[in-house]
Amino acid sequence: MEPKWSNTVCKRVLLTGFTLCVVFVTLPTSAIDIHADPEMIVQNGTTGVLRCTFKSSEVVSSATSVTWSFQSSQPDSQFSKAPYVIYYFSNGKGFPGPAEFKDRVQFVGDINKRDVSIQLSPTQFSDNGTFFCDVKNPPDIQGTHARTELRVVLKESLPPNNTALIIGIVCGALLLLVAIAVAACIAMRVLHNRHDYEGCTSLESVSSHAPQPRKKVESSLEGSRCTSPSGPLQGPVIYAQLDHSGSKNSFHKMEPVVYADIRKN
Repeated sequence: MEPKWSNTVCKRVLLTGFTLCVVFVTLPTSAIDIHADPEMIVQNGTTGVLRCTFKSSEVVSSATSVTWSFQSSQPDSQFSKAPYVIYYFSNGKGFPGPAEFKDRVQFVGDINKRDVSIQLSPTQFSDNGTFFCDVKNPPDIQGTHARTELRVVLKESLPPNNTALIIGIVCGALLLLVAIAVAACIAMRVLHNRHDYEGCTSLESVSSHAPQPRKKVESSLEGSRCTSPSGPLQGPVIYAQLDHSGSKNSFHKMEPVVYADIRKN
């Protein structure tokens, strides 16, 4: 009886272990999202920054790793057959790849901010191709790597920068609006001042046509009234010498005699 019991227990244990393995294997894992610029154009001999960011539900740790690979678009290049790792980042340290990129690739991102960008300087025509960015953030390890098509061209082949043109147009439009507003304010002010001036002149013309008080006439009349005598005017008095004795030695007496009385109305 005892051997049968032990065989039954073993079968149950094996069945339970197999079930647990199947569950853990088929358990869905979190997917990591990686984003990069689809295309980038840089001038030969300058510095190019290959942007790459990722989104993960897990916390970034020392186990997070970043892999940058490159596949050339030139058939005669040694990197044209398959992607080659040119930079690897893990545990806070960077490990450059082949000698063609060793001294030109530099990590410029911040992995704690989920930025794993690299800088390529100086760029060369041999860098024309596809750069792949892959990030692993355990247990977030499943995800599709991002890719950037890099084109290294001469300065004359660079596309025109429309940003400066757009900024110039916007600034010109703003200046035009400001000029129109200032001109409108000046015109309104001139019209307002002209209206005030016309109002003053109309008031002056009305006041000039109004009858003036006859102050001078009244004053002259009052003066004449004051200076005129209340009674009749007396004419000048003429003195004459009269001789009452008729002799030569008689005493002469001067008496005033009214010779004429001239009245004046």
